[in-house]
Amino acid sequence: MNYKPIVYSCSGCSSAAQMANYLAIQLDRSGYAEMSCIVGVGGNVKKLVHTAKSGRKLIAIDGCPLACSRACLQNHNLSPDLYIQLTEYGVRKKQGVDYDPLEADQILEQLQTQLTESSLINEQSKNTFTFQNN
Repeated sequence: MNYKPIVYSCSGCSSAAQMANYLAIQLDRSGYAEMSCIVGVGGNVKKLVHTAKSGRKLIAIDGCPLACSRACLQNHNLSPDLYIQLTEYGVRKKQGVDYDPLEADQILEQLQTQLTESSLINEQSKNTFTFQNN
């Protein structure tokens, strides 16, 4: 059984949205969470909705106050156990430019610390970490 929380992210066209996607990918690759597809949840893809409703802890990362990933979960009566909106971390939403990779890595470090210290990660999932320095 997989004990890792599931992470979903916005992946829209703004710099903040792409940072949200980057953060979710990094949480997946470093073993803190397992990334799944929020578009599949929003599009009612049966297998992906089943994964979201599996009882595992849920993390949602949105780039801006539109909160698209959280809205997709709420459409299935699901609420993330941890919700991150990057504007609350001072991230500015910009069109036509990339996000700042240094800013993204600073936020990633904060999220990893928050997850390590939280109840979202239980002993079974802690044993599956493959910590990486980014």
